[in-house]
Amino acid sequence: MYPILFEVGGWPVYAYGVLLAIAYLAALQLAVVRARRRGLDGSRVMDLGIYLIIAALVGAKLMLVLVDLDYFLSQPGEILSLVRAGGVFYGGLIAAVGVALWLVRRYELPMWTTADLFAPGIALGHVIGRFGCLLAGCCYGRPTSMPWAVTFTDPVAAANVGTPLGIPLHPTQLYDAGAELLILVVLLATERKGRPFPGRTFWLYILLYGISRFIIEFFRGDDRGMILGVSTSQFVSLVAIPLAVAVLLRLRNRALPVPA
Repeated sequence: MYPILFEVGGWPVYAYGVLLAIAYLAALQLAVVRARRRGLDGSRVMDLGIYLIIAALVGAKLMLVLVDLDYFLSQPGEILSLVRAGGVFYGGLIAAVGVALWLVRRYELPMWTTADLFAPGIALGHVIGRFGCLLAGCCYGRPTSMPWAVTFTDPVAAANVGTPLGIPLHPTQLYDAGAELLILVVLLATERKGRPFPGRTFWLYILLYGISRFIIEFFRGDDRGMILGVSTSQFVSLVAIPLAVAVLLRLRNRALPVPA
């Protein structure tokens, strides 16, 4: 693959950074377009999205440090490697949700309706971002003999993120991208079906992503930290899935008409 797309004045331009920037811009633009269609202030949604992007970047890298805490404590100089490292998606999501809860009140936006606006954008951004992971060689899978296996050969990928070279691996980056694309289609196709209520699209995203991420983690081969015998992301999924179901049921019941 191509961890480095090209160089400018001797400085490498990393594929992951370029794709990540495109992912955030695409997600933000989709949220703004959806906000305007619903009669919300697009400029406020834009401001909110920018703050959420910053929170997601910081949260993803903090989660990466927590997952590999022993490594960073033993080699503190490697903290600088976070500049070129991606991060853990769940860390970014948790940080962004926390910041959103505060800013939505400050901007006087409807909380769950605003969350629904951003949910498809999160899925779209994740699809694009995972292609950045594929180009960079991070988030790689376990060795496999499947015909669709991917084999990395660029030594830059091995040096940056420890990608095994010359070994056929599960293309878990594509698994995740495909799952997110399917989730995006489901969110947009079902948004106005049945009895829609504020918060349904966002929490449906959390539910579907939690399920897909839990399954895909079984095919991952990189070091992601362990909690109670499962990977960190699987542990978060085990918390997110029942939480999403509970909140969906609560919001649905609150939205049902009261019998006369």
